[in-house]
Amino acid sequence: MIRKKILQPKRLRRIDGGFSFIPHRFVTDGFLSALSQKELLLYFFLVLASDRHGLSFYSYDVICSLLEICVDDYIMARDGLIKRDLIAFDGTLFQVLDLPQSPVKRPASIQSDGVAALVRHSLGEKRW
Repeated sequence: MIRKKILQPKRLRRIDGGFSFIPHRFVTDGFLSALSQKELLLYFFLVLASDRHGLSFYSYDVICSLLEICVDDYIMARDGLIKRDLIAFDGTLFQVLDLPQSPVKRPASIQSDGVAALVRHSLGEKRW
């Protein structure tokens, strides 16, 4: 049996105002638009799967199966959520964190049209 522990006690999720698993700030402060589709999918899954402290311990293979994503997409999404300070992960246990002050945005070239923009940017090409 896995023993759960709070990973970041100062960042426990809390519900302020109306009852909601995801604060309205997630949309109004730009967190929603800062995430890729896979990051959103994983984030929403972790919110739904977590307890009142934001903790859950689903394995990557179960997450990939439930979300119907490949391991590479899972790893990119997980690492993106960690870099954006939305989750903590210790290798076994996830913690959905209280939202930071502001979202960490993806570079504009990646936001606009994904892989094609990233390839053009890496090759130094301009968008026509």
